[in-house]
Amino acid sequence: MAVQRFGVSLKKELLEKLDQLVKVRQFPSRSQAIAYLIEKEGVQEDWSDDQEVAGAIVLVYDHHKRDVADESTRLQHEVHHLILSVQHIHISYERCLETIAVKGKASKLRVLANRLIGMKGVEYGELVMSKSV
Repeated sequence: MAVQRFGVSLKKELLEKLDQLVKVRQFPSRSQAIAYLIEKEGVQEDWSDDQEVAGAIVLVYDHHKRDVADESTRLQHEVHHLILSVQHIHISYERCLETIAVKGKASKLRVLANRLIGMKGVEYGELVMSKSV
């Protein structure tokens, strides 16, 4: 892959934010941080354009709450064609972490994520977006 050099002019405040991003994310250079931001914007566009995409739905829930695991499984079976894999981890006596790898139209994955995250007993949930496939 050919690399192109170019100059960038930024306000001092933006440059400080870029340098903070480099530090926090431990990028080897500003160039890597800029490339990351451009790729991230592209991912968001793919999701906005309802492209075929991949991602993960992350859920944390109290397994003692009423039927959370059963309801999650039932919802996943309804849309089995969107589910690639599921990982269920017991992070404490009360809490489970479920990571659901998904692939499909962005809109369908959002609907699924919202249904799962909105279940009674789910304490935290997030849809993590990836590139179009």
